[in-house]
Amino acid sequence: MATQLKPNSRYSEAEWEARQQLAACYRVFDMLGWSEMIYNHITVKCPDEENAFLINPFGLHFSEVKASNLVKIDIDGNKLDDNPYPVNLAGFVQHAVFHRNLPDAHCIMHTHTTAGMAVSALEGGLQPINFYACNFAGQIAYHDFEGVTVRSEEGERLIEHLGDKRVMLLKNHGILVMGRTLPEAFIKHWSLQRACEIQLATLSMGQPVHVPQEVVDVHQRDLSKVSIPGGPGKADFDAMVRLVDRTDRSWRE
Repeated sequence: MATQLKPNSRYSEAEWEARQQLAACYRVFDMLGWSEMIYNHITVKCPDEENAFLINPFGLHFSEVKASNLVKIDIDGNKLDDNPYPVNLAGFVQHAVFHRNLPDAHCIMHTHTTAGMAVSALEGGLQPINFYACNFAGQIAYHDFEGVTVRSEEGERLIEHLGDKRVMLLKNHGILVMGRTLPEAFIKHWSLQRACEIQLATLSMGQPVHVPQEVVDVHQRDLSKVSIPGGPGKADFDAMVRLVDRTDRSWRE
């Protein structure tokens, strides 16, 4: 993803690059129809700062997020810059617990897409009945709905239920994915969203065909053979950013 030089000395080159990548991701999510009014969140850890991360300003639509208006907060929710926008408590509580406890959770994405919420509310959750669902078979954690996520004590259960997985369906709530990089988290979210969309379409028609476990195992084993250089999701994410740039490049500011 091409970026521009930092606009002033407030940011390091590394932080500005992270800000631009995250701002671009918000615009990509909006382009793909994953916005939810002014709610939901994508966060990334600040480079070279162990206990700081970037989050969207509460009150702005995903289409309004820019590199410069992202809010920088510490792991306890304190703002670390002079950004005038507040931070949504529900976003901070959920994301902070993972950033605090999981060193590999560089980027965390949470959405309320129609398909994601619908499958999360279905007994049995995601089923191995399509190509993308087979990517995730045996790799999804589930967490029971406890209401809006504003109580820090729920974090203990979120961590416990996540275990060693990095994809979770929050029951009756939506999608939660995390990655070692933003593009890796993006391709997880995109694939899980597609799996949920296709499951909704399939179940509306009748009894689905379940893929046998032995075929799922082969599918997951061979997925790496169709990857391209650059790391998981990089080429996919860059392609989406190019599409965003055709209509609006203001995320770079």
